[in-house]
Amino acid sequence: MAQWNRLCNLPAVYRQQLDELYDKDVLPMEVRHYLAGWIEEQEWKRAAQDYDLAMVLYQVLLGNLDIQHSRFVHNVAFLQRHNIRRYKQNFQMYEDDPCVLASNILWYLEKEKDILQNADLTDQVHVLQIEQEAMEISSQQDLERKLIGLQNEVQVQIYFLPTKSFFHPQNQLCVVRISQSSPCIFTEELINLLVKKELVEWQRRQQRACIGAPVSVCLEQLEKWFTRVAVCLFQVRDFLDKLDELVGKVSYANDPIKIKKPALQQKTDKLLHDLLKSSFVVESQPSMPQGKGALVLRTNVQFSVKTRSALNYRAVLANVIVFLLVYRRFNVLGTVTKALNMVESQNGGMVADFRHLTLKEQKSSGGKGSSDISLSVTEELHIICFDTVFQYKDLTVHLQASSLPVVIISNSSQQQSAWASILWFNMISQDTKDVMFFTNCPAATWPQFAEMLSWQFLAAAKRGLTEDQQQMIARKLFGIKQDYDNCNVAWSKFSKENSPDTFWVWFDGILVMVKTFLEDLWREGHIMGFVSKGKEKLLLKKKQSGTFLLRFSESVIGGITFSWVETSLNGEPDVKTVQPFTKVDLMQIPLVEIIRNFQILEAGNIPVNPLVYLYPNTSKEEAFAKYYSEESGDKSPYIKYIKTKLVFVSKENTLEAVSPVSSDVAQGEGLEPITGLCGEVVAALPLSLTFVEDMVQLVF
Repeated sequence: MAQWNRLCNLPAVYRQQLDELYDKDVLPMEVRHYLAGWIEEQEWKRAAQDYDLAMVLYQVLLGNLDIQHSRFVHNVAFLQRHNIRRYKQNFQMYEDDPCVLASNILWYLEKEKDILQNADLTDQVHVLQIEQEAMEISSQQDLERKLIGLQNEVQVQIYFLPTKSFFHPQNQLCVVRISQSSPCIFTEELINLLVKKELVEWQRRQQRACIGAPVSVCLEQLEKWFTRVAVCLFQVRDFLDKLDELVGKVSYANDPIKIKKPALQQKTDKLLHDLLKSSFVVESQPSMPQGKGALVLRTNVQFSVKTRSALNYRAVLANVIVFLLVYRRFNVLGTVTKALNMVESQNGGMVADFRHLTLKEQKSSGGKGSSDISLSVTEELHIICFDTVFQYKDLTVHLQASSLPVVIISNSSQQQSAWASILWFNMISQDTKDVMFFTNCPAATWPQFAEMLSWQFLAAAKRGLTEDQQQMIARKLFGIKQDYDNCNVAWSKFSKENSPDTFWVWFDGILVMVKTFLEDLWREGHIMGFVSKGKEKLLLKKKQSGTFLLRFSESVIGGITFSWVETSLNGEPDVKTVQPFTKVDLMQIPLVEIIRNFQILEAGNIPVNPLVYLYPNTSKEEAFAKYYSEESGDKSPYIKYIKTKLVFVSKENTLEAVSPVSSDVAQGEGLEPITGLCGEVVAALPLSLTFVEDMVQLVF
């Protein structure tokens, strides 16, 4: 019952997912609730394959429903009794095939675990951010105190002065008190906090979020703060307008209103101007529907972008107009003028949502223009700008917002390197308008770089990189060191060296493979992934025979392989590996089916699957069975692919080392490659290996 209790105590967003999961009568939520403890204690996975066990559980389930039905004896529970009786009748359809019922209940339990896992991931991210959030909360509390102080001062000195009439002498002193006391001081401090700290931190979070960081970019709190400060300033301004009326009716020599008001009016308008100038922002950065991420735009392909006013007040904001600041010249096509309104907002903010913009290059304009800087297309940065006007009575302020720098490409083949540029800029740059960033590109520190790489996996497959995985990547980049924190990664090392197979091409190839074919296995931690061949050998040799692990290829782009340990004829542990599988293989047959069906021939031509325990000691079935197809052997839907593949087999139970060009085969480290399911021939056959096409079916 522990799982169900945890689900019932999750935040509302996850309970909503639970409601959607149980919106059918296959397993009614009431049955899941009333029989929670019993349901969670049963072996549904085994029952799905074992008819006798499934029948026993089926009968016990019906009996439990009878018991539950008898508990609803009073009139108030009439509806529950009716529902339980109906559910029991529905379950009787499984009498001839109780294994189906077991499979259905197992499916629901696994989906529940997915919901809990997503909630746990959110909690883990929250824990990692506790220290930072504690500092932010302290800062926000200080800002909140200042806001309350400002509001109190304005109310006391403007609205709660002990006046009997508008012409009371006390009113004439009010302007002096306002100009000399705290409202202006409070306001200036608050605007500095909002504009130079809170807004800057929000912009930095938005940069990080664009490249996968699990951070909040919600604008609601900033909007509340901006609006409250603006309201106070508008109140002061309205009061000054009333003082103008007073001066027009009653005035005298050395009138403090005439003397002090102009300076106070100027100060108030200056503060309002500074606040308003920063209140117009790009809430959602430019992105294409099918792009790798935000900020990479392709000519003649639609993209969207959303602007927002962080000031929600009863004033007039004019239409937003889009234009482009570029290194090369482009035209922005589509609806480039939109009104700021609440219609397109999900939370009541003033937004202008541009959903169908496109870019077209002006090829007749001379290409790159007069610039002497030589940059590749995917290193050129451009900024999309937005103009609007804020009007309140006689106050008019022109506002401009700009996107983060974007990369504009003309061909999908440029998208991978363009995304590398976006990652690098937003990982390092603090200047969101630095379009010349790549003319003198700074290096990244290893901690920055490792965090960014981890975000890519977290965003793509809901699980970041562990410290061990990061260490393997560090060794790949810098060699063996005691500490990598002081190491730097140059832009050229990331995306230039060894072109076209740069570090980023290798890493992104793995990322795409995981996202496309291996997301579940990665999320559950079944793929060790980033581990060197030498480390792999050391790990496996300490384990029992049949232990295997999954790692990414270091030389085949987007490749994954597995290695296992077995006991050699002399009693020593022997590590073997297969050639990497790529998307060509994984499109035909899932990796779990490859692992499930993989076999080699031992002495006497006996086919054996050498993969028994997933490192460190999890049984293969426990790790992967829930992903297997329902049929196996000749009935497997993947048998047609299995039968058409060729394999190497060894009658002597020894596999001599082959030395292909691929660095995935460790030279001198004892890793012995064989081609397995979906493998390809990469070297001449050693004499001890026999290629037997008509034995393929026996092997699998």
